[in-house]
Amino acid sequence: MLIDSLIKKIQKTAPIVVGLDPRLSQVPDFIKNEIFAARGNTPEAAADIFFAFNKGIIDEIHELIPAVKPQIAMYEQYGTAGLACYAKTIAYARGKGLVVIGDIKRGDIAGTAEAYSTAHIGQLEINGSKVEQAAADFITVNPYMGFDSIEPYLADCRAYDRGLFVLVKTSNKGSADIQDELLQNGKPLYQHVGELVSKWGEPFIGEMGYSAIGAVVGATHPEQAAELRKLMPHTFFLVPGYGAQGGTGKDLQGLWSKDTYGAVVNSSRGITGAFQSGKFTANEREYALAARQAVLEMKNDLGVCI
Repeated sequence: MLIDSLIKKIQKTAPIVVGLDPRLSQVPDFIKNEIFAARGNTPEAAADIFFAFNKGIIDEIHELIPAVKPQIAMYEQYGTAGLACYAKTIAYARGKGLVVIGDIKRGDIAGTAEAYSTAHIGQLEINGSKVEQAAADFITVNPYMGFDSIEPYLADCRAYDRGLFVLVKTSNKGSADIQDELLQNGKPLYQHVGELVSKWGEPFIGEMGYSAIGAVVGATHPEQAAELRKLMPHTFFLVPGYGAQGGTGKDLQGLWSKDTYGAVVNSSRGITGAFQSGKFTANEREYALAARQAVLEMKNDLGVCI
């Protein structure tokens, strides 16, 4: 199963997923200047810039990590050219042996949810033929419309060996407004959602004891994360909030299961923007090497032997 494949990759590398969330302000000038000169100040140029940037990062770090996580919003703001770049980035990463988590956070019901699922983890049927499009391995989804907003994705997870990461306790400060402060029977909402996700994932548990229906649990809320780990022993966690948002390796101690492979931790600009920190290099042409050094530093911080 897909989840077993992800865990085996983590065992060979580190529990790290690198977020590919490019912004023009975070791309080295030598990449931007050349492409803008050739293609003008257009969405197509921006898409080419992002792909060149992503490709450089992936080439340098793909053997150190199990997965990448492109955030679709950074691409779709550039229209069809941006979405094409998103799809190209997924295909390139998968070609390098990486698991891809499409960070799309969709949440709707019925035919709309089916369409989202088809677009991102399924296959589109056209006149009797099936076509795979921007096929990620996992996607993030929002469960706050209930089970019928999740069920359409489960069919494609079964059919194509895909997975989900369902929002449970997110890393942003405002998450407490709803996820913590709304109580039912004395328990916060995030715990109720965690119990539901655990139940939904039971048919998808692999040989290594974790389900392909995982949960998004932020590193910035270590106490709640530790509670959810006890509540959801067979649920694999995608953990945002590390690095730039303030989470550290110490904050993650309650997330790990007994084998330490119950979670994968995301870092985005802390890795892809490492060249701008001045810590690893003063040469923007070494941006990918700086990303590599940032991955190794994060691996050390998480307490995983290199």
